[in-house]
Amino acid sequence: MSIKTDETNKKLSISDYFNLYKKLTNSRNFGKNKKSIKIALLSSFTANGIKEVLSVKCNELGINCDFYAGRYNQYSQEILGKNSGLHKFKPDLAILFIDARSIFGNNYLVPYGMDDKQRKTFAEEKLQEIKSLAEKLKLNSKAKILLHNFEAPAFSPLGILENKQKFGFVESIEALNSGLRDAFKNDRQVFVFDYNAFCSRIGKDNIIDYKMYYLGDMKLNLQYIPELCNEYIAYIKPLMSLAKKCIILDLDNTLWGGIIGEDGLEGIKLGPTPEGRPFMEFQQYLLSLFNRGVVLAINSKNNYDDVMGVFRKHPHMALKEEHFAAMQINWNDKIENMKAIAEELNIGTDSFVFIDDDKANRQMVREAFPEINVVEMPEDHSLYLRTLMGINDFNTLQITEEDRKRGHMYVQQRKRTEFQKSSINLAEFLKSLNMAVTAEKANKFSIPRISQLTQKTNQFNMTTKRYAEEDIKKLAEDKNFLVFSVKVEDKFGDNGITGAAIVKKGRDAWNIGTFLLSCRIIGRKVEETLLAYIAREAKKAGANKITAEFIPTKKNSAAKGFYKRSGFNIVKKENDKEVWEYDLRKDYKFPDFIKFMEK
Repeated sequence: MSIKTDETNKKLSISDYFNLYKKLTNSRNFGKNKKSIKIALLSSFTANGIKEVLSVKCNELGINCDFYAGRYNQYSQEILGKNSGLHKFKPDLAILFIDARSIFGNNYLVPYGMDDKQRKTFAEEKLQEIKSLAEKLKLNSKAKILLHNFEAPAFSPLGILENKQKFGFVESIEALNSGLRDAFKNDRQVFVFDYNAFCSRIGKDNIIDYKMYYLGDMKLNLQYIPELCNEYIAYIKPLMSLAKKCIILDLDNTLWGGIIGEDGLEGIKLGPTPEGRPFMEFQQYLLSLFNRGVVLAINSKNNYDDVMGVFRKHPHMALKEEHFAAMQINWNDKIENMKAIAEELNIGTDSFVFIDDDKANRQMVREAFPEINVVEMPEDHSLYLRTLMGINDFNTLQITEEDRKRGHMYVQQRKRTEFQKSSINLAEFLKSLNMAVTAEKANKFSIPRISQLTQKTNQFNMTTKRYAEEDIKKLAEDKNFLVFSVKVEDKFGDNGITGAAIVKKGRDAWNIGTFLLSCRIIGRKVEETLLAYIAREAKKAGANKITAEFIPTKKNSAAKGFYKRSGFNIVKKENDKEVWEYDLRKDYKFPDFIKFMEK
């Protein structure tokens, strides 16, 4: 069962979602998605509709949503009770939605029954209560916690003098929100959801249906539940490793107004004019996405030289050649170009978002690649920027240094590919790269990246076991495990941390549980370098052999056969799992053209 919501101009109503949820649960295919997530909602009021909408939205992404709704206004009891339904449920994501009316009680409508000092003390006490609840939840759960902040009201009994108070009512809620942000800014398990900003976007006068509030304590208008759930999906996508990596862009009437082949360099619309500003600001925001690690590529039917003229000569181009990891600028159809981009970048098309002003091109790509998010672009160019800002496919639960560099790294990879074409053979190419590989045991700086690699890496990943940061931290602190990352550099630049391994140390044998490399460096003998390092360390510790597992998936065919090529012997095969073994009486040598270092 599949529906379209945000990808089209048709927005579904809450009643549409209730009907779809009913059809979904009655479907024979209900619950047959390969991915599942357990979501718990703890709220201070009646929050009907979230379960149904989230279940439908998750199903659209190929995820089964197992949902737990905490008892009415019993969030404290659910969190503090060791045998509560919440803790028995063991969620992957826990949403804590406490509203300002509940937290302030009678003081919400009579805030000036307290003086400034009392109001400040009250706000500080409430902040400590919420922080304590979050910390208790962290202590008893591995779930990512999504903690709502509070809606700052748009009213005050003091009217225009509200902001003249030493510590006013609105300021007390703003201070509470600021305290939550500061408390969890560096916390990798707790995320503060800006509910105040959400309410501002909807309109604070609209957020409550007062009739339903008085009848059933519903403090969020039902019609806005789908929009709230779409905000939740922005967290669910990275949690389930469904974030996208790359934006594929058309050019004419997308990056600039007009057609370069017909209008010429001076005739296209781009710059600080009423017609050109939408395209200029669209490019500027794309540049911001590039700077945070989103990969950019071009798929355009166009004359290559004309396009290069725009990149090199137009004064208002925010995006330049060096911002694009792949450029398919030719007269081939969009489908063939899309395949070529995927092959050049060595990433799956399920990592793509496609932006094109032409409806026919969008439909063509949508039908050929249903896994690509094809953005339904508005006909009005002034809405391009708002549409781009509304894409929630690029969120991550933490931005690592490698994330920030990713766009640059793919551009460097394009240069390597161009250089390889001029080399006589692969061996000459690899030697001329002047590669340096640095192995470093897991630490507080590398653990987020190692976890991210286990979550996202598919092609060269021997077992595709996924680990949260907390799991990696525990393994790294265990003296019976070797957990390390590898950084790869060459003459074209720094690839960052692009590989990792988790090895269990035994007296006679060391077992490789996780062994993976980013697709960017597959086939450059870095994998042999990782294995040589593990073999050296195991031999130094007195082990006689290395054992390793290979579990095939639909995506890791690139890893198949690696252990056999590396001199391992297969010792067991059960179901799909292969167990391999290497005799450490044989030396496993480092590639002689790679400089290896250990930190």
